[in-house]
Amino acid sequence: MFKYGIAKYGVVPIKSKPDMKSELADEILFGMTVKLLEEKDNGWYYIETSYNYNGYINESDLYLYGEEGLEWDGQADQVINWKVVDVLKEPKYQSYSIKQLTKGSIVKLSGKETEDWQEIIFPDGEKGWIRKEWITYRIRNGKNIDEETFRKNVVHTALSYLGTQYRWGGKSPLGIDCSGLCSISYFINGIIIYRDAEIKEGYNVRRISIEDIKPGDLIYYPGHITMYIGEGKYVHSTGSSGGVVINSLNPEDEDYREDLADIKEVGSIF
Repeated sequence: MFKYGIAKYGVVPIKSKPDMKSELADEILFGMTVKLLEEKDNGWYYIETSYNYNGYINESDLYLYGEEGLEWDGQADQVINWKVVDVLKEPKYQSYSIKQLTKGSIVKLSGKETEDWQEIIFPDGEKGWIRKEWITYRIRNGKNIDEETFRKNVVHTALSYLGTQYRWGGKSPLGIDCSGLCSISYFINGIIIYRDAEIKEGYNVRRISIEDIKPGDLIYYPGHITMYIGEGKYVHSTGSSGGVVINSLNPEDEDYREDLADIKEVGSIF
């Protein structure tokens, strides 16, 4: 009996209903593990993510395992830090792609490398090669979090998605929504926050005053979330702008958004 699933592709959709045509609720990226809560018809599973988000994933998008499925998450210590990368069959550009991964995908090293390339191993044992500069060490949740470093890094991560198209429920450089941008930026830097645009108990974020806001803190609006980046600016993914852009809190700035003047609350993990 299968108990866990691991994302098989660079981006795997989590649907609101067990139907390919249903609304996109969220996404997981390659290497992320989900718990299989209930098996449905036509190969669908009702699942729970590592950050306690629920939805439906089709078995065609997952590597399926029993209890041993948790071993992968414990052994995969690298994360893709480039927007979109090809995993090649051999360590050279002239080879062919066997899989395409996106920023935030979790990978495991095989131990083999060349001067410029690193071999990775998939959950099913298949292997491929990626450039060394495309991966970095995975930061486990909450470990060794220095405030100054975290604030700098999480803002840098969020800004790396500038220009990405808006996608409802999206969480990758192929398309991302407002809470997807903030949650994946925090996840890559070792902190889990709630997937939706609200402060929820048990997800690290506490309410603070707008006067105390610092880069990396989160600004919440009714149905929307942005990340403060300093100097009165914030980055966010918004359907009205088509994707990830920078706007201002200052009414005198040309990039001020009057429709986002009604701040609901501000949150920080510090």
